[in-house]
Parts: sequence; C-alpha cells; structure tokens
Amino acid sequence: MLDPWLVFALILLACLVGAVVVVAIVAASVRAAARRREWAQLLIRHARRPFRVLLIVIAMWIAFVLAFPGEREEWMPAINHTFRIAVIASGAWLLIGVVRYATDLAIGRYRIDIPDNRVARRIRTQTLIVRRLTIALIVIVAVGAALLSFPAVQALGASVLASAGIASIVAGLAAQSVLANMFAGVQLVFSEALRVDDVIVVEGEWGRVGEITLSYVVLDLWDDRRLVLPCTYFTTNPFQNWTRQGSELLGSIELDLDWRVSPTRMREHLQRVLTETELWDGRASVLQVTEATGGLVRVRILVTAQDAPTLFDLRCFVREAMVDWVQRQMPAALPVQRIVMTPDTGATEEEAPRGGADGLFTGNVAAQERASTFTQAMPVVSPDSSEDGEGAGDGGAQRSTG
Repeated sequence: MLDPWLVFALILLACLVGAVVVVAIVAASVRAAARRREWAQLLIRHARRPFRVLLIVIAMWIAFVLAFPGEREEWMPAINHTFRIAVIASGAWLLIGVVRYATDLAIGRYRIDIPDNRVARRIRTQTLIVRRLTIALIVIVAVGAALLSFPAVQALGASVLASAGIASIVAGLAAQSVLANMFAGVQLVFSEALRVDDVIVVEGEWGRVGEITLSYVVLDLWDDRRLVLPCTYFTTNPFQNWTRQGSELLGSIELDLDWRVSPTRMREHLQRVLTETELWDGRASVLQVTEATGGLVRVRILVTAQDAPTLFDLRCFVREAMVDWVQRQMPAALPVQRIVMTPDTGATEEEAPRGGADGLFTGNVAAQERASTFTQAMPVVSPDSSEDGEGAGDGGAQRSTG
C-alpha cells in the first residue's frame, strides 16, 4: 500500500498541472483577444493574479480531499475549514478584480479631458460610487461567510438574530454619522448635484472635485492644496457649482476712470483685444458704463470663456490690455481726485457763530426769524440787530403766543 503522503504529492502535482493548463488556456485566449481589443488587456491586469490564486487553492483542496478521503485523519476538518476560508477570500478577491475591470472599462469610454464633458463626469462619478459600494458589499459578504463557517460564530449569529431589534437600534445610534455620510454621498452622486471634475466654490475656496467617496469629498484647490469635506456638508450647506450644466462661464472686469474717458473708443479697442486671443470663445463681449458717481465713471466689461481657468486668464489679459491702452491713448481718462478751492468770504464771528456756516434756519438772526415762522419759537435777537430790542422781543412774544 502506497504512503498516503506520496499519493497526496502525486495528486497535488496532477492538480497543479491541471490548474496551470487551465491558466495557460485562459491566458492564451485573453492575449489573443488583447491584440485586437483594449478590454482584454484591462481584464488581464485586474483578474490575472486572483484567478491564479483561486485555481491553486482549489487544486490543493482537491488534492487533500482525494488523498485523504472520508476525513479519516483528525486534522482533516481543520484543513477543510482552512481551505474553505481561503476559497472565500480568493473568490472575493477575484470578484473585486472583475468589478474594477468592469468599472474601468465603463469609465474609459467617456473622456473628461475635453471641453464638453458633463455626461462623462456624471457617468464617471456614479460609476466610482457604484464600484465602492459593490466592493464594500463583497468584502462584507466574504467576511460574514468566513465567520459563519465557525460553529461558535453560528451560535452567536442565532442569538443576534433573536435580538435583532435591539441590535439594529444600537448599531444605528453608533453609526449615525457614518451612515449619514454614506447616504449623503450616494445622494450627491445620483442627484448629479456634484460630480468628479466639477468646478465649485465652497468655504471661500475655488477648486475642482478630485474624489467623491462614501464618506467625504476631496476638493483640489487652485494652489495645489486639498480640501476634504464630509459628504453631509454638501447636503446641508449651499455651494457654487460652476459646471452644473456646462463649463462655459461669463466674467466681468471693472475699471474706475475719469469722466473724460470715451466708452466708444474703449469698446472698439476691446474688440481688437478679444480677436487677438484664443482665450475668448466668441459668445459675448460687452462694455458698459454702470456707475457715474463720486467723481468717477465705472466701466464694466463682460467676456465669456469655455471654462473657469480660461476665464480667469482672459479677465487678467483684458484688464491688463485696457489699462495699458488707457495709459497710452487716453491719459486724461486716468482716475483723479479733484479739490475745489473757494475764496474767503470774510464772514465775522457774529455773522457766523457756528463755524462760519449760515444755514436756512440757524447761524444768524435772519435764519432764526425764519425758524420762528415755521416752528412758532421765540427768536433770539442780538442787541446790535435792532434799535428797539424790547419791542422786537415783545413782537416775538406776540408771534409765539398768537
């Protein structure tokens, strides 16, 4: 009778040879397809390793079962249990690779490095969220299946199911913030309120959405910083989305100039400036005088561009060109501050007892008499203003009582 371990070695060798043959056939078929199609290369990159590991584990398990049938050895239940967990783990790994392959294949069909990429950004964002949810579900199921293979855990699971109501309440309270962020992330993605590569303004910061996970959103700011915010922030606070319907934007440039500026000449020069740059998309160009107060006139220029970064560069370009043109062609239009000098009127302190400013109803005797006419008040008359002060005072008293 042959040694069981020798039989095991022979069976294991045969099983491994069979696994290698299967791997070689599958690899040859996929490589043949990879010469003509890109999806095959992507499948090889994601599923090659977990597929090989799964075949090796299955081959070794088959060898043990054939070499030691009937579980006559006392250690065979432990071996079977170990291989069962290994198959579950490698199978979950293979499923995750397939999910990654499928989602990368879907994402690769839609490019986001083109101007009109709203549909591509929506599909990319939703696909990434679906991938994360699916991978999380696969991991949870695999861990649960592995734990349920232990008899002690099965008994614990029965007791947990018996008290499912209390357990669900406790779990809900403990994971309230986590679940809130998870549902907020799903809501953001499938409501299309936020997508990957969207340009948004939040917390006074401008940037692009770099990543949306099940718990947080990563914003790539314009100065290479990263702003990380929880998903619940975007469902409870307002934010600006500059690419919600499209990437085209309208921007303004404002200049405060002197009244001697010529808007007509500025408008003509603006058209020349815009035709010389590729930053302008040609949709709109407007020059208007929006204010004419405070000694200056405010000229507002409106221009359009294909996206936010291009618009910022265009605004800077137009502003610089218009300032240079005003300095060279219309120096009289540069903003100035005017001070009007008036001659001294020679008013005495008696004529202007309140700082030399005679008002309509205050400042001198005549003004106070006018005030008494409207308010029925008794005027204050200086001794030098009338020869008969008492008579004037009586007359004032009569007017006040009449």
